This record gives sequence, structure tokens and C-alpha cells, in this order.
Amino acid sequence: MSTETRLPTEEDILRPINTFTKTYVALYGISTLALVAFLVAWAYQLQQGLIVTGLGDWGSGGGSTWGLYIGAFIWWVGIAHGGIILSAAVRLLGMDRYMPVARLAEMLTIAGLSAAGFYILVHMGRPDRMVTSVIGHYHITVNNSPLVWDVTVITAYFVMTATYLGLTLRYDVSRLRDDLPDRFEPIYKLLTIGYTEEEDEVVERMVWWLAAAVIIMAPLLLHGGVIPWLFALLPAMPAWTGAIQGPQFLSIALTSAISGVILIAAAFRRAYDWDHIFTDDIFRGLLLWLGFFCLLFLWFQLQQLINGSFLGPLDSARATEHKLGHPIYILSMLMVLGTLTFIFLQGIRPALFSRARAILAGVVVLTATFLEKLLFVVEGFMDPHFDIYAATPGAYFPSAIEWLSLAGTIGMVVLLFLSLSKMVPVVELHAVEHMRGEHEHGGEPAETEVKA
Repeated sequence: MSTETRLPTEEDILRPINTFTKTYVALYGISTLALVAFLVAWAYQLQQGLIVTGLGDWGSGGGSTWGLYIGAFIWWVGIAHGGIILSAAVRLLGMDRYMPVARLAEMLTIAGLSAAGFYILVHMGRPDRMVTSVIGHYHITVNNSPLVWDVTVITAYFVMTATYLGLTLRYDVSRLRDDLPDRFEPIYKLLTIGYTEEEDEVVERMVWWLAAAVIIMAPLLLHGGVIPWLFALLPAMPAWTGAIQGPQFLSIALTSAISGVILIAAAFRRAYDWDHIFTDDIFRGLLLWLGFFCLLFLWFQLQQLINGSFLGPLDSARATEHKLGHPIYILSMLMVLGTLTFIFLQGIRPALFSRARAILAGVVVLTATFLEKLLFVVEGFMDPHFDIYAATPGAYFPSAIEWLSLAGTIGMVVLLFLSLSKMVPVVELHAVEHMRGEHEHGGEPAETEVKA
């Protein structure tokens, strides 16, 4: 038996661009079908009004005015926010081990923010209100509208992430241009406009500062600040209010984003024979980080439950009791706890690791965080301080249109990845160069093939 070290090459990261498979076409078709199905359902909703959903008038109507739309909005924002934090940490903290997945995390942020922004349009009932109520009166509404704050921070993060991604793509496109397809020439010209090799050092510093800004702003904007504040600062809603919401939202964002990166990296590894790029070592590391943030997530949940149930106000105790008794909440917590237990056992016995189990862990955590956010939104309406509508208890269950919205936005995110993978490398050229350089200077090899 002999061993041969397999190192990543430029040809490897160009393979998605230059390869079409039946699996790719089938996945593109399924994702398109999911998105189109939701667009048809949304058109029906626009025609008939939000009454066709499971949403209702809070109060005498006995329903919930927010439901799956807002729960999924928070979920997608969390995935997006966690993605850019992961990428920023790789660059800022020198976590070279995860360089191959940094760009996937950036693309996940773009995709997640696009899905979240779409949910704002869907939940407004009439998309034209974005122009007449938000953009047209921005200088007034920005001071007192939670919706406008959502739009503002999502737009800010989208621009920041797009700039971040665009700057790193300039290096790759300029050096790989001869091997890129001519049909996307206008896009490549736009990405590399004014490019010279002398700018590489400047761009590297710019990307570092952008990463620093992302890390600094994380607790203040989006999933660490603005969005949880929209709930936490409502004293009339005991199921929402509390200083723990910011850290709790942030922990959910990071668990969801790491889970998403695991799934996407596993899909590309399987599709393009990237065992030597997305190595088992990367998946093990991502699982350890996932376990750490799952632990934080459960700890913050415990803090909230104890604070709400131990000698607190009666309405807070009632809201906590209802949450603890809800099967969806119990299920979501058990899913996260089960994942954490598996990761802990894997740390003790590395033989328990497998890519299939890593993928399953990602799916379980993403499902759990979605269910928790959906219940969080709805339960807030069911247990208010001023319970003047006790005679008509609230009830809510998502309609088929709302479930289609989730399938449609997942399809939209998949389509974005499938499309981007045909235009630009989804793994940075810097990552390939770093892995080769590390091996040449005596570092650990990326992957070893065993040949007879």
C-alpha cells in the first residue's frame, strides 16, 4: 500500500462552473417548482387578502396577527447573520482551518437576507406599501417604525456582505478569467473593473476592517440587537419581554448558520468530489462549534424559563407554563439537546463521527430553531398582560400558503447557490493557495488517498 497526498487545485474549484449533471438539473427544477408554487399562492393571497392565511386579528378575533411569516423571517435573518459572523471570524481571527467554507457562509448571508426581505413584502399584504409607506416617508418612519428598522438593518447588512463578497471575488476572477465561461463576461468585467494586482494588499486590509465591523456590530444590529429589541422591549407581552432575548437570538443565529454551512458544504463535497477541500476535519470542527452554540442556546432558554416561573409576575409565570407545556417547544428543545449530546459523545469517541451524522445534526438543529421561532412569535400573542379577551382564546395554525412560503424561500436560496456556482468559484482561490502552501511548508496534508 502507498499513500498519495491529494491537494486542491484551480481545476477543482472551477469544476462546478464547468460541469452540468443530471442531479444539478433535477435540483434546479425542484427548487424552481417550489418557488413558483409559492409565487402562485402569493398571487392568490394578493387577490384575496391575508384572510386566506392562518393569521387572524389579535384580541376579539382570537387569533395571531404574526405567525409563520414572521417566524420564518426571524429564522432566515438569523441564518444570514450567523453566516457573515462565521466568515468574519475566519478572516479576523485567523481561523485558516475554515477558509474553504468562508465564501459559502458569505453566500448564505446574501441568500438568507434575500429570503428575509421577501418575507417583509409578503407579510405587508400589499407590496406597494414598501414604496408608499417605507421609502416615500423614510425620513419620518425611520424614527418610530419597527418595520422600517428591519428594512434598514437588512439593507445595511446586505450591502456590507455584497461588498465583502465582491472584494474577495476580484482576486479570483482576475486570475481565473481564462478558465471562466465567456457567457458571463459582463459580470466578470463589472467585478474586476479597475483591477490591478497592486490593490490586493489594500483589498485584504479592507476586508479585514469589514470583518471587524461585522463582529463589532453583531450584538448591536440585526439578530443581536434590533430584531430582538422589537420583542424584548414590549412590556405588555410577557412571553417576549426580557433582556435575555438579544443573546438568545444571537445563539440561535449562530447554531442555524453553522448548520446551514454544514449542509451546503456536504452537498458541494458530494457533488464535485471535494473530499480534499471540505475535509472531515472541517466538519468535525464545525460540529464542535455547533455544539458550543447549542449549549449557549439551551442555557439562555433555561435562564428565561427560570426567570419566568420562579416567584415572578403571574402573567409571566402563566406564559412560561404554557410554553413548557407546549409539545412543539418540548420537541425543539429535545432536538437541540439530542444534537448537543451526540456532539459531546463524538468528542469522547471520535469514531462516532460521520458526514451523514453531521448532516443529520444540521437538519435537526435547523428544524428545531425554526419551530422555536415560530412558537415564540405566536405564543407572544396568546399570553398578553392585558387579557381582556379571555372569552375568545387565541388559536393559530399555518395555512398551506404559509407552508408554501417556507418551501418557496428554501427553493429561492437553493437556486441562488446553484446559479452562483455556475458563475464564480464558491471556494476562494486564497483557500486553495493556503492549503497547498501549508503542505509545502510541512503542515498537515489536506487529505490522503490510499492506493493499492
